[in-house]
This record gives sequence, C-alpha cells and structure tokens, in this order.
Amino acid sequence: MAILLCIETSTEICSVAIANNNQLLALEEVSEGNSHAKLLMSFVDKVLTTANIAINEIDAVCFSEGPGSYTGLRIGLSTAKGLCYTLDKKLIHVSTLQSMAWGARKAMALDAYYCPMIDARRMEVFTAIYDSRLAIVEEVKSKIITENTFIEIAKEQPLVLSGNGLEKCKEVIKETPNLIFSNVQTSAAYMIELAYEKYEKQQFENVAYVEPFYLKEFLAGKPKVKGLY
Repeated sequence: MAILLCIETSTEICSVAIANNNQLLALEEVSEGNSHAKLLMSFVDKVLTTANIAINEIDAVCFSEGPGSYTGLRIGLSTAKGLCYTLDKKLIHVSTLQSMAWGARKAMALDAYYCPMIDARRMEVFTAIYDSRLAIVEEVKSKIITENTFIEIAKEQPLVLSGNGLEKCKEVIKETPNLIFSNVQTSAAYMIELAYEKYEKQQFENVAYVEPFYLKEFLAGKPKVKGLY
C-alpha cells in the first residue's frame, strides 16, 4: 500500500489530493488565482483529515512539475520539498500536461489524440500532444495558436483540446467533428495514476536539486491570470 499526496499548482487552480495506491481518497481544489500560498497547506490538512490519515503515514509527495505559472510552480514544489524534508518521504514529479491529458481521456473516453494547453502570453500556449495511451505524439513546447495550428494533426486522428489555454483558442479555432473541445482543467486527481506508476518503479526525485519545468524563462510583466504569471 502506498499513500500518495498530490499537489497541483501550475495554473490558477490550487488542488490537493490524497490517494491509496491509485485510488482517490480525498480532493480539495479551488480556482482563485493568487490563493496558492494561502490555501495549499490548509488543503493538505483537509484531505488528510477527510481520509483519516496522519501526515507521517504518507509514503510520497507528488508535485505537478509544469510547465505553467512560474509563481504557482515555485509554491507547489517548495511545499512538496518542505514536506519531504520534514517527514523524510519520497518526492515524485508528474508532467502537468500529461496529467491533463489523463483527465481529458477519462472524461471523453475517445480513441483520439489529446492536446492539453496551458495559457501563456497573448496567443501562446504551453502544450503537447498525447495518444490515447498517453504516449507522446508531439513533445512539450510553446506554440502560437492560429486558425491552422491543428488542421494537419486532426486529419490523422480526432484531437481533444483542453486546459485554460483553450478559451483563447476558441477565438481563432472552431470545433469540428475531428477537433473536440473539453472543459477539463488541471487537478491533483489527474496526477494519481501517473504518480503511482512512478512510485511502483521507484522513480523518485532528489529533493535538494529538483526544479520545476518552466519551459520558458520567467518574464516580469502584467499578470495574465490573477497574479500568477
């Protein structure tokens, strides 16, 4: 039995889940933009209480590695590192985009490609494309969205678009039978199976040296989503 604590702070959503192996026991999440620092540890306490698990009974902490909000990623990883240092527990990271693809696949249940998108600046998103087994079809990259961005890939296989980058895509891309919109966002619940797979394979991170996956360097400027960017 493995008790896994999963932390998702890569976007405006602050989300924490506790799982037994790959089964969700409790979930707390809210979309309030700049609330991560204020709510994260209280959410950890709430999911532990709901699941009737003491904090020293967890086996590993899993954080969503990015890409995403620079500030959100730093808060999530700092919290995960602090818990692992204090409790002497293992640290696991999960790709934010892959976990979003997992959530969209669960919601849509289609034999399709899955394209989660995280809002960046202007018409740019952080994205990747996965098949229905969550294997990489297109590697993680930043992409400028135009009306023609997904035309060719959608000819190969139906393409499910999801994430908080989808809203601005709707300004230039129309939904079609082969280009499908999903309302799935980030959630710690979508990290669980991926985290458990890494736990079973003993794929742990070095707590002292691991860093978030920013994809691009942080650029100071006007916040994009409620103070996160």
